[in-house]
Amino acid sequence: MLRRPVALVTAVVLFCEAVGIALLNWSLGTLVDRQQMSLAGLEPAKMSASSKIGGLVFGLYFLLCGIAALAVCLRNRPSAGLGRILLISAAVVHAVLGAFAVGLIGWRAFAYMMVVLALIVLTLMTYDRDGARHAAKAPPAAPAPAGPPEEAAPPAGGGSVSAKGAPTTG
Repeated sequence: MLRRPVALVTAVVLFCEAVGIALLNWSLGTLVDRQQMSLAGLEPAKMSASSKIGGLVFGLYFLLCGIAALAVCLRNRPSAGLGRILLISAAVVHAVLGAFAVGLIGWRAFAYMMVVLALIVLTLMTYDRDGARHAAKAPPAAPAPAGPPEEAAPPAGGGSVSAKGAPTTG
């Protein structure tokens, strides 16, 4: 089935995003520090440090999400507990970032975010425990009766219905 390859591709993409986000924020912090840029009177050193710290934290978050997806691939079982929470939160983050990416960056960035979102959702949904459990326990559907359908509601006149379906007054 496609469960393990999808989880593996999801893990690889999340690992690449972790490195990319960390490097992007690190280089932005370095740029701010070297150019002595300031925003609304903030010190460049503080802006640089916060950009680098934020990039590392966000990179570690995506790294943990990638580890959760890799664990799903290697164990061939659905994620549970913290791993499931991480993957769900990563899906939400990619949905929100995709919405912002349309206006700020363009449609290519939106498409990329939606592909990653789809990979994460597929990783979560192909290992759906409850759906498989309910499908295995469900009895086979009974065939529909071949006769005419019975009336379930009384006629509009307010009378009752006899055993043969003819309205009676009373």
